[in-house]
Amino acid sequence: MSDPRTPERPGSRTATAARRTLRTAARRIMRFAVSLAVLLVASFAMIHLIPGDPVRASLGPAAPIELVEARTAALGLDRPLPEQLITYVGDVLTGDFGTSFLTGEAVGDVIAARLPNTLALALLATALALIVAVPLGMWAAVRTENGRNRGTELAFGTVTGTAVAVPEFLYSIALVAVLAVGLGWFPPAGKAGPLTYVLPVLALSVGPIAMIARITRVETLRELGTDYVRLARAKRLPAARLHLRHVLPNTLTATLTVGGLLLTSLIAGSVLVEYVFAWPGLGLKIVEAITQKDYPVAQAVILVYGAIVLIVNLVVDLVLGALDPTSEIKEVAA
Repeated sequence: MSDPRTPERPGSRTATAARRTLRTAARRIMRFAVSLAVLLVASFAMIHLIPGDPVRASLGPAAPIELVEARTAALGLDRPLPEQLITYVGDVLTGDFGTSFLTGEAVGDVIAARLPNTLALALLATALALIVAVPLGMWAAVRTENGRNRGTELAFGTVTGTAVAVPEFLYSIALVAVLAVGLGWFPPAGKAGPLTYVLPVLALSVGPIAMIARITRVETLRELGTDYVRLARAKRLPAARLHLRHVLPNTLTATLTVGGLLLTSLIAGSVLVEYVFAWPGLGLKIVEAITQKDYPVAQAVILVYGAIVLIVNLVVDLVLGALDPTSEIKEVAA
């Protein structure tokens, strides 16, 4: 046992920090694996809880009962659910997501064709949100510092608070009604060129812009109250240089952390936006698969959505843990 009065050597502190970081990473990876296993079982259970017969749905209501029974047996749907679950898990672990009940197409090919479209929307919306929200939040902080410009503070809080509260699909409907149908500036639906990206990306990014701007304003106000900013102002450092070279980097840590987490919510929130804009991504596909009781496609898309969210959260956790080792202490304390 080391004597607490003995000062710790720098090399020992580095090794201790490295061990702590590795333990944190191992714990978070283990948590990710458990969450992924739960998601795998949940995606199977959720689909089988939906009432209705998928075979009857795929063959039509007029299909003879012999054909329905034969198709049910061929797909393995007449076996007990635990047996179906074991088969499903085994297939997924080997990369086999099965084939669509309706089209016979390999589900892996469906996902490979649709996933890039969903990721493109989410990434563009995240980039737009960061580009617009960070300057907006900093501007609002500088304008409202020390209680100045109460009108600006009230307007900023009201507008951003309302924008966060409105769901994405309402933005989608409003954008289609005004910019596509009313003014005719953009195509109302589909994916056929750069202009078709504009409205879905806007619908996805309005809420995140408001949220990140509010966080950036709070972080910027915190930085503007620090001693180094007061010292820089006392030395008459130009405002632009102070804000861009010193305040901005210190506000970005929290902002980018939120931005990373926001990407996961944008991917999940893209389902209704894709449906409104008939965007050929995973969101539109999962709606079609659930309504048509196409079990393999619906299960796989739910699994992919959940896995993306878990992976992004894991990466954010690992990066945050590496940048801020005290997060482990906070986590344990919580």
